[in-house]
Amino acid sequence: MDIPEGAHVAVVDGERFIWLRNKGDVAHPQLDLIGTPDLDPTNRSSGKMRHSITSGQHSGNDLDEAAHVAAAADWINHQVLTNKVDNLIIVADKRSLGEIRRHYHGELEKCLLGEVGKALTNHSIDDIEQAITAA
Repeated sequence: MDIPEGAHVAVVDGERFIWLRNKGDVAHPQLDLIGTPDLDPTNRSSGKMRHSITSGQHSGNDLDEAAHVAAAADWINHQVLTNKVDNLIIVADKRSLGEIRRHYHGELEKCLLGEVGKALTNHSIDDIEQAITAA
């Protein structure tokens, strides 16, 4: 998958959220760490109402993970709705990706270039870049 110049990349799992931006171009992408956004830790309603991450038994940790992913989705939606993001790639483990998709705003879907279903929050930025370009 190509990573256009200026495209944002959200790398999410149930515990971490990394926000990157391509400061290179399509031929020579160079992802740059913008930060790890502060998320509202009280955003638990989505995690309790939706059980895509949880299955059957609901542990507190599963609900915390679902809430974290829902909070990340809310944060990303806000970035899109306030015109701070034009092109977006989401990288998340399969469970988190399933949960985050439930929260995509229509405008986010319009700027979404693609998704990578891999757990990469604990990998280097180079590994993330390689996984995206290989997808």
